[in-house]
Amino acid sequence: MHIKNHLLTPAQQIASPNCDQRTDPADISLIVIHCISLPEGQFNTPYIDQLFTNQLSAEGHSSFPDICHLEVSSHILIKRNGAITQYVPFNQRAWHAGDSCYKGRKKCNDFSIGIELEGTVNTSYTKVQYQQLATLIQCLIHTYPKLCLENITGHSDIAPLRKTDPGIFFDWVKLYQLIRLELNAPNK
Repeated sequence: MHIKNHLLTPAQQIASPNCDQRTDPADISLIVIHCISLPEGQFNTPYIDQLFTNQLSAEGHSSFPDICHLEVSSHILIKRNGAITQYVPFNQRAWHAGDSCYKGRKKCNDFSIGIELEGTVNTSYTKVQYQQLATLIQCLIHTYPKLCLENITGHSDIAPLRKTDPGIFFDWVKLYQLIRLELNAPNK
């Protein structure tokens, strides 16, 4: 896994229009972990791609009229099978955090990278998702000098009154163990 010109290889690239320029392109200093499934609890559907590219039809599911008008995106989606899709280059601001605050800094979209895991707040994540997430975070830390282990958080931590993801089944201890293994691996 490598980052070249702010794009992750070998991630599938699907460009989202829901992004813009960062206020300070050098200030990439936070990683925000999210979860998503569309419809809720259903996996491996085309609907996440459609949501992040403004192509989600209200007729696709009874829950879609409430969300099909949203202009949202994330930098990365890691599916349950480990496949990775990138929607926004890392040097651009993806619209993933909304009204948010981290360590006193508001507007987290300005300085963060958003990573979605295909899942729900009420289900466990897969082993391969944790492995891919740890490798990705290791790659991001090596590419963007302001990123560090201390600045990885969940959506629920930056928007606690609005959000609950990645949820109680997200294993932070496992993630940090895997990241440390990745950071200490030879040739990394």
